[in-house]
Amino acid sequence: MTDSSRGRPRVGLFVTCLMNLFRPNIGFATAKLLEEAGCRLVVPQGQTCCGQPGYNAGDEDSARALAQQVILAFEEFDYLVGPSGSCLASIRHDYPLLFAAAPAWRARAEALAAKSWELTSFLVDVLGISQTGARFDGVVTYHDSCSGLRGLGIKGQPRQLLAGIEGLTLREMAETEVCCGFGGTFCVKYPEISLKLVDDKIQNVLATGADTLLGGDLGCLMQVAGRLRRRDLPMRVYHVAEVLAGLATGPSIGEGPLASG
Repeated sequence: MTDSSRGRPRVGLFVTCLMNLFRPNIGFATAKLLEEAGCRLVVPQGQTCCGQPGYNAGDEDSARALAQQVILAFEEFDYLVGPSGSCLASIRHDYPLLFAAAPAWRARAEALAAKSWELTSFLVDVLGISQTGARFDGVVTYHDSCSGLRGLGIKGQPRQLLAGIEGLTLREMAETEVCCGFGGTFCVKYPEISLKLVDDKIQNVLATGADTLLGGDLGCLMQVAGRLRRRDLPMRVYHVAEVLAGLATGPSIGEGPLASG
């Protein structure tokens, strides 16, 4: 239901597993952005993992059970919004497939998919926001995650929002659309390939002369940040939501406490 008395959309915040465990500050930033955009924000307590790891591993029964839990937790809201192209691509595209043989659940999955949005896409494409009023002093470069880019068409939206950040300069890296090598369990199953991909990514990041790397998926950012630390390379790494919300003020990803806000 929409909060019609104020014209405020009722939004359920999808809390990703990685964000919850390793970088709660991204959740704080997402909540701040959505509330300042006029949304009536709720964090459903019954939510779980989206089920993508199980689905990708071929365990469709486990993925289906988790998907049902997510559907039940979020179907009452006007929108489901989360700061991850990976999770949102799974909710959008995988859920209807999981319930292909169960028409009633498929209809519910399709209904949820239609109102599920990655954060930057929601702000730009649904709410029409171009500026968040934040400031960030630094030169940044942006990594396009595979799932967000190819699964949801997220490319211009974060850049449009970053263009409105006072003090920020964006320098595009070469091959920004190429995988960082994370890919969920890919980095575990194929470590040599993953290492080559992330080292190539870091080379392109450093070539820009930027002091900060941004992106929209924490898995990618943890992959690159971890390799940067192991190579003793100085580079701040933040989720784009942290910069947009003005909460990129503490330790970056891979440094210090888990949360900086």
